[in-house]
Amino acid sequence: MRPVVAIFGPTASGKTAVAVELALLLGDAEIVSADSMQIYRGLERITNQPTEEERRGVPHHLVGCADPAEPYDVVRYAEAAHAAIDAILARGATPIVAGGSGLYLRAALADVAFPPPGEGEARARLRAEVEAAGPDAAHARLAAVDPDAAARIAPADTRRIVRALELSEQGASLAPTAEDALWSGETRHPTRLFGLVVDRSVLRARIDERTPRLLDAGIEQVGELLAAPEGLSATAVRAHGVDDIRDHLDGRVDRAECERRLAARTRQYAKRQDTWRRRLPRLEEVPADGHAAQIARDIAARLVGQPRYD
Repeated sequence: MRPVVAIFGPTASGKTAVAVELALLLGDAEIVSADSMQIYRGLERITNQPTEEERRGVPHHLVGCADPAEPYDVVRYAEAAHAAIDAILARGATPIVAGGSGLYLRAALADVAFPPPGEGEARARLRAEVEAAGPDAAHARLAAVDPDAAARIAPADTRRIVRALELSEQGASLAPTAEDALWSGETRHPTRLFGLVVDRSVLRARIDERTPRLLDAGIEQVGELLAAPEGLSATAVRAHGVDDIRDHLDGRVDRAECERRLAARTRQYAKRQDTWRRRLPRLEEVPADGHAAQIARDIAARLVGQPRYD
């Protein structure tokens, strides 16, 4: 069986263009997105979803297919990604899984045992308790019931503190165990995983260059979704830029400050993605400062060599 090809890269690394170029070189490939926010309809511009022109006739899966008013979590994504990958392989084609979320990439490639889902009433109660106690007291409460999870969560990250407390009440933990498949090398199918490595100064320049373009069209799109009666789900609202655009539309910040905030937030996210890259098992690093076509040729040349997934 031909392997699944996976491409991981930080935001603005050009992974979508590389995936398309590679698909064209292979001739029978289809792309499965592993981006946690490109899944949503109506957020095309702010999440930088590939346009029809950019897709160049290559089939794309799990892009712009979810209702932004409905919750969409990694468990639901994993089910859809597995189905897409299995169907592509059944057609005799090559799945190219491309994304910048380490969690979603591993969810697409492996059978990961995720913590149990949350319950609306319990989460609402815990969220109110955490807000009333304040972040430091809430973090101390978590440390008392699940010190391993507390060690991995910053006191200011109240959203994850609420989730960790919720799991502790269910007898589970947000901290991975030794058996956790998230960062193991186990995959559902033979897989070649390539990581795009971009010089930090190059990545910063790309982020600063593209941020105004994302906002040019994104402000109107996000504004329409925020004004709609159904609004945005608790997951979709976390897309980078949504909070900044809301503050801009409400008159709290001007366009220049909105742009500055989004660029800074994106650079911070790219740093976290670099940490994920170093944790992904059996990843083959690919220099990616150049053009997408050359990077794709580099990956294609490696694919015709000795398989690395045995």
